Amino acid sequence: HGQFIPLFEPQVDLSTNRLVGFEVLARWDHPTRGLLSPDLFIPVAEEIGVIAPLSESVIAQALEAARGWDPSISLSVNISPTQLSDPWLAQRLVRLLTEYNFPAERLVVEVTESSLFSDLDLARSLVLSLKNQGVRIALDDFGTGFSSLSQLRLLPIDRSFVSSVDKDRESAAIIKAVTTLAQALSVPVTVEGLEDAATLDRMVVLGASTGQGWYFGKPMSAEAVGELLARRAAEAPPSGRRTG
Repeated sequence: HGQFIPLFEPQVDLSTNRLVGFEVLARWDHPTRGLLSPDLFIPVAEEIGVIAPLSESVIAQALEAARGWDPSISLSVNISPTQLSDPWLAQRLVRLLTEYNFPAERLVVEVTESSLFSDLDLARSLVLSLKNQGVRIALDDFGTGFSSLSQLRLLPIDRSFVSSVDKDRESAAIIKAVTTLAQALSVPVTVEGLEDAATLDRMVVLGASTGQGWYFGKPMSAEAVGELLARRAAEAPPSGRRTG
């Protein structure tokens, strides 16, 4: 019935404060209960075998909405472990890109660390197929799955590294290690869950390149994103002019 819709959470370049992309988040726009979060419907969708069409519907809506936005803006979409086990996933994503005339280089596919390693051969094939088309791949929740980095804390992970960075010396050390490794490999690091200026400043010091979270804005509708981008374009100084 068209009740599953995309919302868009801003992603910002921490060195320039420039908006560089959005993560696509699925929501159920329930006719009587309002917007429902994914933890209420994703497990059920996976259990009854409809996660693939649900996810592709949300991605399609996002591509259709974003194709007319500033071409420097990227979209990040999450792929569930169930979808990652589908050998035809790459072809279907490429078909959506073609159908909605959305440049492949503006799409970032996020896969979780644990799902990536659950079937490494199939995951490698999927990643290579998407990269050959120009799609970028991001490793989501790095350090909390199979990575031995999470074991450095010697305790179960019950909070994100970011939320505990000011209280937990080990979290800060892990984030610094990851960002240093990523910089050496020329791999950008996006930090999620930024909710205040103090945490943002700490992430910049630790070397994160991109951030997202409620500090930059809550997830918004496609219409709200269009209005935001229009305002930013109107406020931007003319090309060639220098601002003080």
